Amino acid sequence: MKKIRVYTTPTCPFCTMTKEFLKEKGIEFEDIDVSANREAAIELFEKSGQMAVPQIEINGKIIVGFDKEAIEKELEDV
Repeated sequence: MKKIRVYTTPTCPFCTMTKEFLKEKGIEFEDIDVSANREAAIELFEKSGQMAVPQIEINGKIIVGFDKEAIEKELEDV
């Protein structure tokens, strides 16, 4: 099973949509609130060069934003 991390903030509507999308598909993921975790925010920026949320990490690949097609493509083997 692929390791999935979702970097979010509580006020981001696209973050909520991303998490709901994954839940509807029955995909387990780690939800990381970068507004409450400074180290995670730094890690997020180091991985992608961006501070935008949501960012979805699937086995090391970063997807910036709620991009259903890109997420589904990475989840094909899950």
